[in-house]
Amino acid sequence: MRARTVAAGLVVVAVAGSIGIVFAQKGLPWPGGAQPQSAAGQPGTAIATPAGTAATEPRPVIRTMAQGADPIVVAQAGGQMGGQAGGLPRAGLPGGSGATPTAAPPPPPSGPAVAKGPACTNPSALGVSRVVEIDTTGGPGFGFEHFKQHDFLRAGEVVLTFDDGPWLGNTPAVLRALEQECVKAIFFSIGKHATYYPDILKQVYEAGHSVGSHTWSHVDLSKKSPDEQKEEIEKGISAVKQAIGMPIAPFFRFPQLKHPPEAVTYLGERNVGIFSTDLDSFDFRIKKPDQIVQRVMDKLKKHGKGIVLMHDFQHGTAQAVPLLLAELKKGGYKVVHMVGRTPLQSLAQYDAMIAKNEKLPTAGAGRPTSSVVRTIGE
Repeated sequence: MRARTVAAGLVVVAVAGSIGIVFAQKGLPWPGGAQPQSAAGQPGTAIATPAGTAATEPRPVIRTMAQGADPIVVAQAGGQMGGQAGGLPRAGLPGGSGATPTAAPPPPPSGPAVAKGPACTNPSALGVSRVVEIDTTGGPGFGFEHFKQHDFLRAGEVVLTFDDGPWLGNTPAVLRALEQECVKAIFFSIGKHATYYPDILKQVYEAGHSVGSHTWSHVDLSKKSPDEQKEEIEKGISAVKQAIGMPIAPFFRFPQLKHPPEAVTYLGERNVGIFSTDLDSFDFRIKKPDQIVQRVMDKLKKHGKGIVLMHDFQHGTAQAVPLLLAELKKGGYKVVHMVGRTPLQSLAQYDAMIAKNEKLPTAGAGRPTSSVVRTIGE
């Protein structure tokens, strides 16, 4: 009798399981309106963990942000966050191995690491077609020249990025051109330059652009020891933060696009997104504005979309940006602005290093340069 009871029970379980599979495959409603729940108690796909428990799908890396509304998911990490191709180790994983990530959990989000910026007053401006929020947990990489995982741009979309600033004359000219067309970009600032022209970099931030870092002194980190790499990275972050007066975007670009494995891993542990490029303008070699524009547009027509690399340090680029924006608008291209989900916190010991390097304060040290020095004739 006991054996018959057990057998009957197994038959019932098997039949119920078969019915469940049919309902799931056919997309039919469950009896009584019930349906399987994820571990969080909400409808969703459950993922088995090594312990045999269930977990919801991983948090998305990239999200489109509607103005004044909650972000909407448009792309999700495939596998471990921060993976990439091109022979580079996975950020946050020692030596690129499949070991358990060492990245610390990010602090609670405190809003995008970007200022609101001024309202657009140009009705015919190129503008920003969408804003995407980036969760940089584990150090994801962007730019198909080195990182292949996150293909989030739609056809005809571009992200504008500028390296090596701030620089007197050139960066303000780039800002004016972007403001005229109500376009937002990412600026990867060199730490030393941020200490030279903090007022200019603060203008970049206040205009609503994302401000990331580009090391302290623009050295080739592949020729430095891990400790030297860390100091270059962290001093750069601290200097940029000091210039804008608040934590910066969790974005970083390596000088010369050289990615030493130890530094990639370290940035993953710091939860900093790493940027390469899709469309390199080579404006550090090409000096004529029209040729810079032609190179970018030729690559854009070939690839259809991408992250554009330029340098606001270069005078030719400052002259080229208005022309480039006009060509983008003429060609029907759309600009996407990438913002960090959580601002990057600097480390106290490197903040102290930057403060120590500052010149002795004077009675008028709090005044901006523009209120101290004024051109009255040329």
